[in-house]
Amino acid sequence: MQNHKKVKDIMVDISDFPHIRNWFTIRQAIDSLNSFKISMSQGDKSLHHMWILVFDESYNLLGTMALKDILKGLEPSFMRPPANIQGYQQRYQEEEELSVIWDALFDKGSVDLAEKPVHDLIVPVRHFVEPDDAITKAAYHMIRNDMIFMPVLKGRKKLVGVVRMTDVFDELSNTVINAVVNE
Repeated sequence: MQNHKKVKDIMVDISDFPHIRNWFTIRQAIDSLNSFKISMSQGDKSLHHMWILVFDESYNLLGTMALKDILKGLEPSFMRPPANIQGYQQRYQEEEELSVIWDALFDKGSVDLAEKPVHDLIVPVRHFVEPDDAITKAAYHMIRNDMIFMPVLKGRKKLVGVVRMTDVFDELSNTVINAVVNE
């Protein structure tokens, strides 16, 4: 894809992306996402985020949290399936019963769990692209690593933005469509 856009041409600037510090609580993460949604809906930008970036005190990127990770943090520990138990398979009926129990306990239990710090819920960032990388490089890493967004680091150190799968798809699909039209 010679002479085509680079990652920097389609990335979302870091200031336009929700982010928190690693000592924030789950409730503060939820508040931050909700505040971000409200502020973005009042502007002309149509950014909907299903994840949040998490930084340390020096503003180094530690990882991310998806909405699913936040919900897992609100789930009572007794409801989680046992880890690494050979031959254990939870039955569907047990899962249904557990969902009813969680519903009954949600008001008190999950509100208490929301005061836990987010550091245990963070998914570390292992893959990134640079602003001048080709969009196809971002697509390659996103496909191979099952990612819906990827951090953009300048000089392999400074986080400058995020590239989203939807933007990568839009750019690459437009290139394919335009190539067919121009044949």
